[in-house]
Amino acid sequence: MSIHDKILWLLGPTSAGKSTIASALEEQLRKTYDFPAVHWDGDHIRNMFGPKFDFSAKNRLKVVQTLAALAQVSSSAGIITIVSALTAHDDARQFIQATLPNLILCYVHCSIDQCIERDPKGLYRRAAAGEIKTVIGYNSVYNPPAHPRVNLDTSRQSVPECVDILAKLAIHP
Repeated sequence: MSIHDKILWLLGPTSAGKSTIASALEEQLRKTYDFPAVHWDGDHIRNMFGPKFDFSAKNRLKVVQTLAALAQVSSSAGIITIVSALTAHDDARQFIQATLPNLILCYVHCSIDQCIERDPKGLYRRAAAGEIKTVIGYNSVYNPPAHPRVNLDTSRQSVPECVDILAKLAIHP
């Protein structure tokens, strides 16, 4: 694994801070270290393809497969690649681990109460109202990954602290 072909995959429950940390990391790698970096986000993929990707298990896996394909392309081009996505199911996790040899798995989490308090997309509020039936971590279990390389607890670590931890991993061989 060279410096620029790393793929940092941030996974965890909705509203744990994955996208916020990933965006800040991308900016720090570019501006502070002058390294090429790109951030691929599960929500962006879902928005790009619209209703084609609903929240079924099958389509959640398709989103992960799409993100993995994009990550492979950008990583092969020598760009440090950051992915932020729920990646809640074992089949998706096994897929990225088998497909991406330069993967650094980063588990981003906090308490469910903090996720509900943050809730920038209103998903937990809508789940509580019965409008959404599949908010993983709320009305179905989010199982933590078995062996992440990095474990970021956003109830104890600030965004800058998380970014510093990940930046060190990204820039060192």
